[in-house]
Amino acid sequence: MPSHSLPGTRPCAVAIVGAGPKGIGVLERICASAPELLGDRPVTVHLVDPYPPGAGRVWRHAQSPLLLMNSRAADVTIFTDDTVQCDGPIRPGPTLAEWVEQVRDRTLPVTIDPSLDSELRQSNSASFHTRRLHSAYLSWFYERVLDGRPDTVDVRLHRSEAVDLTDGPAGEQLVWLRDDPNPLPVDVVVLAVGHLDSEADAAGQALTGFADRHGRRYFPPAYTADTDFSTVEPGESVLVRGFGLAATDLITLLTEGRGGRFDTAADGNLVYRPSGAEPRLHLGSRRGVPYRPKPSYQLRGPTAEFPRFFGLAEIDALIERPGPIRFWPDLWPLIAKEIGWGYYTELFGAHPDRVHMRFEDFATHYAQLDWGSAELRRLVDKAVPFPRDRLDVLELDQPLSRVDATEADDMAARVRCHIRDILDHCRDPAFSADLGALGGVLSVFRQLPRVVGSGKLDPTSQLEDVDGWWFGFFSYLGSGPPPVRLVELLALEQAGVVSLIGPDMWVETDESLGLFVGGSRKVLGAVTATTLIDARLPGADVAHTTNPIVRAMHRRGQLGAEKLILDLSRRDTGRIHTSGIDGQLFDADGVVHPRRFALGPHTSLRIAGAFSKPRTNALGFRENDRVARQVLRLLQETPPSTRIRHQRKEKPLTLIRKTHARILTRDLDGTVTTLRTLVGRDPDLRVAFGRFDIGLIGDFCVLTGSEEAMDRYRGTVGPVIVDDLTAVLALVEAAGAEITLQPFDGPAGRGFLARHADGVEYEYIEFRPDLARVVFGAETEASRMVSG
Repeated sequence: MPSHSLPGTRPCAVAIVGAGPKGIGVLERICASAPELLGDRPVTVHLVDPYPPGAGRVWRHAQSPLLLMNSRAADVTIFTDDTVQCDGPIRPGPTLAEWVEQVRDRTLPVTIDPSLDSELRQSNSASFHTRRLHSAYLSWFYERVLDGRPDTVDVRLHRSEAVDLTDGPAGEQLVWLRDDPNPLPVDVVVLAVGHLDSEADAAGQALTGFADRHGRRYFPPAYTADTDFSTVEPGESVLVRGFGLAATDLITLLTEGRGGRFDTAADGNLVYRPSGAEPRLHLGSRRGVPYRPKPSYQLRGPTAEFPRFFGLAEIDALIERPGPIRFWPDLWPLIAKEIGWGYYTELFGAHPDRVHMRFEDFATHYAQLDWGSAELRRLVDKAVPFPRDRLDVLELDQPLSRVDATEADDMAARVRCHIRDILDHCRDPAFSADLGALGGVLSVFRQLPRVVGSGKLDPTSQLEDVDGWWFGFFSYLGSGPPPVRLVELLALEQAGVVSLIGPDMWVETDESLGLFVGGSRKVLGAVTATTLIDARLPGADVAHTTNPIVRAMHRRGQLGAEKLILDLSRRDTGRIHTSGIDGQLFDADGVVHPRRFALGPHTSLRIAGAFSKPRTNALGFRENDRVARQVLRLLQETPPSTRIRHQRKEKPLTLIRKTHARILTRDLDGTVTTLRTLVGRDPDLRVAFGRFDIGLIGDFCVLTGSEEAMDRYRGTVGPVIVDDLTAVLALVEAAGAEITLQPFDGPAGRGFLARHADGVEYEYIEFRPDLARVVFGAETEASRMVSG
């Protein structure tokens, strides 16, 4: 790679933290636009990710071969095409389906794992491929980007985890990698960290505590493929809360993944042959049914015109109107009408024998009437004679809302009937109007960012209705599993491995029995279980994420959580606060950092689906291009002869904030009174916890309790107050310490005890955020007064 930099200088440099599909998408756009924006000036792009580049964590090859994508091969691409409206050059390439065909036909020289040969031979454009095969596609794309990059672009891969990002003394960005005392100095950083793992919330902590007390198991929301379910025992009763894609993966891993198999019986039906290692899974959720599988056919009639009722004109009219925009009264009538437009366009165009009106006449009247009005209902009743052909969007969302079954067997039969019904809908083009409705849903998704970006959307509507209900509704309709998974589900239920609880699922804990208890609010009776699994991904929550770089930056206020503020309403979304499609990163005070960007599912830009569909002017491609070109323009402003400064060899986080002197006393009040006089302030904390009464005041931690209880802490050092308990736990374990008390939740925060290699036992605590603000805020003010 040629270098044009002077001795003692470095080329301009970018770090992309996260080398999965989003990260390499930005890399591809940087390579595409670098000749135009940087000319012959060299640039180094550092990719930072412990997982393989291209595939990243979610799509890496090293996962179960049983796990499938939930998109057809023809609907997935990683390449821009001529529909993408962006400033950078278009670099087209094969969709996943086209790539598979070219690899199979050997017109594209690609070496893939031999275990994928059978899948390659049997695939077609409608196939739902394994994640392993998709991993090969993404890895090939990464290699193609490297092979086709300009000579001025150097790409360096760091198979490590980024743990922090700080500003250098001259404004350079310092990316700190795990187990490396020296930072990586760059000019610009792009965070593409994907879905954020999270600590359990208060409800999850309570469930974990219950499970620990009774020797049971609770699995909080997490990425299913990375969760160790080996402690779930054969034949064990397990409550599964959730019926989406995470639940689909879970069912596969705990059944076929444990040695069971599916066979085709003489009557053509699928049957499941248990291995005996499976638990007994009781499945339920709010809807009580699985996500709808994607149709296996294409539209049969003329394509509907989108957007029709929810486009720029309608949205701008709402934005210009005084007052906030609210989802249900303002947006929903337009959204539902758009979905209905897609549905009825296909019904009339593809199935004219099932309607009693010319589409032109229907469309004219439909356009003039409000959604939900009596006039529109009369129009539909007149034009569409069969009730089963009429669209009821809210019933589509809650298909069992009118079911009146009160016995568990009756409810399970209703769920089975629904599953068979939606399988018919996804296989039989007689139901192609469903696909027309989905087209309306996708059109709405492409328009919603304009509403969100206007600042006029009511915060409650944004958080509960758009981020909550609408995203869930879209996932239910448009992100369902491959149809074969529902066929397998019916076979598993027939084999007695799975039971179907139904809608409005509830879960409680029974201390007297030491069991989880759950059921449907529509059904009498309950199910008991020794394990509870919340089968879903954790929601966005930067304040409680376990991602080290996001956590560290947020705690210092350098990465803000998105806040929705309108008039007197204020709501936190938990998302990384960015400027939308531009990806600029805000700090806690709402100030943009000029050299930091963030992209991905837990940022302010809401994007539907994990991958872009070909020929749709996909928002994800436009976002990648906008961010890449902003990065390159920033590099235009960076002097090419910037000297490499000697970086201080220090950790980016001050892991230890302070150490309290512990006082064990029989008279807490008397000791605190004395310390109040010495310290000159009131206690920061007074609380009863377990066998102790505790007081924190100044640099002292005062404990009182029985002699037996206090003996546990005699001779221990601390408590040592730390910034990041997870990081400290990893450090002390790596140094050979024995964890004598596993991480626990206490009144001051999270903590653990460890005996170091020298035999000394320490207590480490990470204060809860509100207590940290009180303690360290008070110390800062006291220091200011003394220095003044």
